[in-house]
Amino acid sequence: MTESPAKNSLWSAPVASGPVDATVTVPGSKSVTNRGLVLAALAAEPGWLRRPLRSRDTLLMAEALRAMGVGIEETLSSSSSLAGGPEATGEAWRIIPSGLHGPATVDVGNAGTVMRFLPPVATLADGPVRFDGDPRSYERPLHGVIDALRVLGARIDDDGRGALPMTVHGSGALDGGPVEIDASSSSQFVSALLLSAPRFNLGVEVRHTGPVLPSMPHIRMTVDMLRSAGAQVDTPESGGEPNVWRVSPSALLGRDLVVEPDLSNAQPFLAAALVTGGRVTIPDWPERTTQPGDALRDIFTAMGGSCELTEEGLTFTGGGTIHGIDIDLGEVGELTPGIAAVAALADSESVLRGVGHLRLHETDRLAALTKEINELGGDVTETADGLRIRPRPLHGGVFHTYDDHRLATAGAVIGLAVDGVQVENIATTGKTLPDFPELWAGMLGD
Repeated sequence: MTESPAKNSLWSAPVASGPVDATVTVPGSKSVTNRGLVLAALAAEPGWLRRPLRSRDTLLMAEALRAMGVGIEETLSSSSSLAGGPEATGEAWRIIPSGLHGPATVDVGNAGTVMRFLPPVATLADGPVRFDGDPRSYERPLHGVIDALRVLGARIDDDGRGALPMTVHGSGALDGGPVEIDASSSSQFVSALLLSAPRFNLGVEVRHTGPVLPSMPHIRMTVDMLRSAGAQVDTPESGGEPNVWRVSPSALLGRDLVVEPDLSNAQPFLAAALVTGGRVTIPDWPERTTQPGDALRDIFTAMGGSCELTEEGLTFTGGGTIHGIDIDLGEVGELTPGIAAVAALADSESVLRGVGHLRLHETDRLAALTKEINELGGDVTETADGLRIRPRPLHGGVFHTYDDHRLATAGAVIGLAVDGVQVENIATTGKTLPDFPELWAGMLGD
């Protein structure tokens, strides 16, 4: 398995000496990169991913697909193949599908997309595929995918845990058909089944039977990317039944896809503008996107800033004062750590709701945020489905990250305004945002 970064190192979060004024180029979207890899691996012809994110999660996905026989060639490229789109220069991955096969071993690390998106792919392999990962991956819910695949005809050995480690015994095909799941603990359960469904003999009909689904933008992203690859998808938004998604069996097209910047990874840099009363521009911010991070425009504006979207990108300007916010983040839960960090520096109370599912992410994010902000002098309490944050003067101290990249960037945001914050294991940001310390220092002009 891939080793975790060193856990004992401390990074002194730099304090901003004044308002920031910077342009920060954010790497590609992890969510788009990993969905694009899966769809390209299942396509009937070769395809390209241009400007992919190179991070721990995406490299784990690429290596897993290679282990099952998919060709992935990394190269430099220049292309303007997308009509009206930006010219894609820089790194590109050429994905060459082939007959999926086992035996193979997949290291998922602690990547939810790898541990959930690839078991359905493995059912299409000819031979066994073993899944293993970091210790935390054993605790993350996977039962929705495992149980659903069994209903659809797969054979999986997990010793009854509903979690990793496990082995998927691929037979080269899967029947597919209708299945009911409770995906309230992760929208990735739905996306996982939909992504491979065109290759199932009967396609799939996924019916969510539990409480309200979190992170719906990620399901919409999955649907949009499937349709762009030639799949027929019926959704609740397109006139179908509520909480039901249907994908018909079909071949998938090999695409030439330019990966958008990761808008959720732009969050700490936009937060820096808000915290310091400065200005940050993120180039290539898309005019239309299914990424949850696009909600930051409205959220951070409500907390005291302003933004302008132009052809160059998104420019966000802090107003000099941070306001508290009462907001349901159920659809954009991954933004919670960064919003909590800003809220701890606000002039009034904040209530973050609809994110109880964050207890099952890379770490229990609600418990971790509560403990770490409070140990810096804050006043955060957990609610049934979120956090209540009452701002208080903060002081320096160690901000633990629990191998969670979004905890690490939250600590960096607080450190802009609070002297003496030391973030433990800042290297964990490499999960989705390589070179974060260098990008942060560049933004601050250090």
